[in-house]
Amino acid sequence: MITLHPHTLRSTAIPVLRALPARPKFSQELRSLAEQFADRPARLSEILAATQGRGFNLLLLVIGLPFLTPIPLPGLSTPLGFVVLLIGARLALGHGPWLPEKILHRELPARFIARLLGAASRIVRGLEVLLRPRLCFLHEQWIYGRIAGTLILISGFLLLLPLPIPLSNSLPALTVVLLAAGAMERDGIFFLAGCAVFSATLAFFGLLAFGGAHLLDNLRHTVFGS
Repeated sequence: MITLHPHTLRSTAIPVLRALPARPKFSQELRSLAEQFADRPARLSEILAATQGRGFNLLLLVIGLPFLTPIPLPGLSTPLGFVVLLIGARLALGHGPWLPEKILHRELPARFIARLLGAASRIVRGLEVLLRPRLCFLHEQWIYGRIAGTLILISGFLLLLPLPIPLSNSLPALTVVLLAAGAMERDGIFFLAGCAVFSATLAFFGLLAFGGAHLLDNLRHTVFGS
């Protein structure tokens, strides 16, 4: 039997593990930014910098959400679709998101910024109920980032088309919203959902192209009789 004497026992310092403070939710950060920019105008570049790298995903969300209604918005879809196309093209090439200096340095009124960030905060708060880090490898490996960028690029091009046809805006916009939301919180499920909606978008526009070609062929036979 082994006896332990008190003089053989040494006091050992036990390291205390301190929990790192949890990062606030993105919706809370947006509310803080709305208060920060409430009393002064700011440039878009300042807002993107203040959102700590998630600003371009937020911008894609803000652009995409108004187009989720079945009724198309031809007057807005062309310029905003061009912005989506630019961001998607950079991501598809493996570069960081980019916008022209003229857009980034344009000064936005203080009240407009506060309303925009406040609305974005409410939207993100609703998405945060569903968003969480899942299948994170879909956002860690470069190939999936290139795929997401390509889908956003093509969706932006489809938004550019001024088609007065129901769902012609909402399907590409939903693709952009799902991919941007998934990238914002590293949620692979949203990435897969965005890919699925993009497949449905291609099928929809394929049917439109086939139906349009068939209609033109019938019209040609009717007019020219051949």
